[in-house]
Amino acid sequence: TGCYSELSPAEVKALGVDLVIPNRDKDRIVELLDTARLLCTDDFTPARVPGPHPDDTGTRTRAFVKVQDGCDNRCTFCVVTIARGPGRSRPPSDVIDEIETLIGLGHREVILSGVHLGSFGHDVGRPTGLESLIRRILRETAIPRLRLSSLEPWDLEPSFFELFSDRRLMPHLHLPLQSGCEATLGRMARRTTQQEYRRLLASARDAVPGISISTDVMVGFPGETDDEFAQSISFVEHMEFSKLHVFRFSRREGTRAAAMPNQVSGKIAQERSRRVIELGAHLEHTFNRRFVGEEMEVLWERGEILGSHRRWTGLTDNY
Repeated sequence: TGCYSELSPAEVKALGVDLVIPNRDKDRIVELLDTARLLCTDDFTPARVPGPHPDDTGTRTRAFVKVQDGCDNRCTFCVVTIARGPGRSRPPSDVIDEIETLIGLGHREVILSGVHLGSFGHDVGRPTGLESLIRRILRETAIPRLRLSSLEPWDLEPSFFELFSDRRLMPHLHLPLQSGCEATLGRMARRTTQQEYRRLLASARDAVPGISISTDVMVGFPGETDDEFAQSISFVEHMEFSKLHVFRFSRREGTRAAAMPNQVSGKIAQERSRRVIELGAHLEHTFNRRFVGEEMEVLWERGEILGSHRRWTGLTDNY
């Protein structure tokens, strides 16, 4: 049996596991199993391990390119730093090569992703590494659409939005907030404030008219009172997001939040989640209505047969 974990390898092995493969080596599973003589048969020949995108891509038009792994943040609720280790960036030339391969396979849009995408390049002393990578992709490749996945708000300077002058960079940002309450943000060890976050969104909207800004909101964080929740939901409403991803706090052993006093009951967290989801539906509808009657480009991603017709679905540039 093979398994990979970085949280407690010794405990996993005690369960009778033959080999523990850390997350950073998951791309080498076949090689490591072979080295440990754990492959099923003697005559088994390890196949060539494919790259991140096999030749048979079907009808996919969008592809994720992971450019970074690990995280150096210390959010008190998150176990990622423990499980994934410190931030590590891929060489930009590797990213360019992968995007060129994807273009050759017919992909029309690439989404740059990472555990802490905004820290790209920080591990090699390049504080503006992500900005430089984006400029290089736009300069050296012909990818028609480039999109960014989740970015921490403190990683962006106002100058970052100048990148969107190139229309191939899609006008959508996902900027996790987690809470709109200052006190809760402090206990979460989030490196932003209401004022800083509000100023960032204003800069984005001034620079990129019509930009879609989505976010994450967590409810039921330890110590979150009714008043703190009210502050959070009010701030979220005033930020006029295009979409909300709503989460209830989940206790993770090994994190500081797991040991905090005043844990919020599941029933209260569930009700708060319901209210924020309801607000999210309203905000999304309000944002989408702004574009009714507009002519916009859509990247078709899926065709579905419906009787004698075919229904096509896809995304506009602003998601």
